[in-house]
Amino acid sequence: MRVIFAGTPEFAAVALESLIAAGHAIPLVLTQPDRPAGRGMKLVPSVVKQVALQHNLAVAQPVNLKSADSWETLRAVQADVMVVAAYGLLLPAEVLAIPRLGCLNIHASLLPRWRGAAPIQRAILAGDEKTGITIMQMDVGLDTGAMCLVRELPIAPDDTAQSLHDKLAQQGGEAIVAALRQLHGGTLPHQPQDNALATYASKLTKAEGQVDWSADAQVIERTVRAYQPFPVAYTSWHGEPLRVFGAQIRQGRGAPGVVLAAGKDGIEVACGHGSLLLTELQKTGGKRMPVAAFLSGNSVVPGETFGAAD
Repeated sequence: MRVIFAGTPEFAAVALESLIAAGHAIPLVLTQPDRPAGRGMKLVPSVVKQVALQHNLAVAQPVNLKSADSWETLRAVQADVMVVAAYGLLLPAEVLAIPRLGCLNIHASLLPRWRGAAPIQRAILAGDEKTGITIMQMDVGLDTGAMCLVRELPIAPDDTAQSLHDKLAQQGGEAIVAALRQLHGGTLPHQPQDNALATYASKLTKAEGQVDWSADAQVIERTVRAYQPFPVAYTSWHGEPLRVFGAQIRQGRGAPGVVLAAGKDGIEVACGHGSLLLTELQKTGGKRMPVAAFLSGNSVVPGETFGAAD
């Protein structure tokens, strides 16, 4: 099939590689404009653009898709379908109508649960036991289109947003190839979503990573896993931010935020209910390290308190 592909980050790049490997013709790739990054703030192309150029695919990077010129660019390639994965731009109705068979979206949740920008993180935060990929026929709503193909994936107890992202990216690539096979054969189903069951996965903010020690230990442990690699859970120690990358649930008791014990296995901190054993930390400007290494250069004693960073 002739496929316009629209996507930007690694999640989308995996899908693009899958479509290329499956033999689909991709006359055009849409991705976000290059962004400044690093200490030198040099313009860096998206991962999708890098993959497209490696395969000698044509790339367009419009700021938006609201102009008649951008619509003509899409019409000119005479695509059968557009595949969209974490693109980052809204597709107006005019764009959705251009491909002969419409636009399919690769969404990283079991719709209608977790519509929106951060479905992977919200699923972990909520304690969901499973998530998955939904291939959806796009409409003008926010992830409201008909479901065409659904693949479930269990959420492991130690999954972080990063590890779950990687699993779902692979699953998304496999799912879109299967969906296009069915679409080509005229057998792709379209199941309307039940809007009454919809939940919204709002965009992440850095402030959300701040640990509230009055919360249940289970809730904080999920926060630590859900916010890797961004925004990363953090607390305050001696007035400075301290990032938390590893935590295990314990049953200790004490005032929230108070250190109950500190040793090579971890630093145990009391929560609103239960306690957490912190196992991997990072000071501002320092390296991420296991607690044993952290304690070799920093003294943490029972009775002191971790709190919100200033």
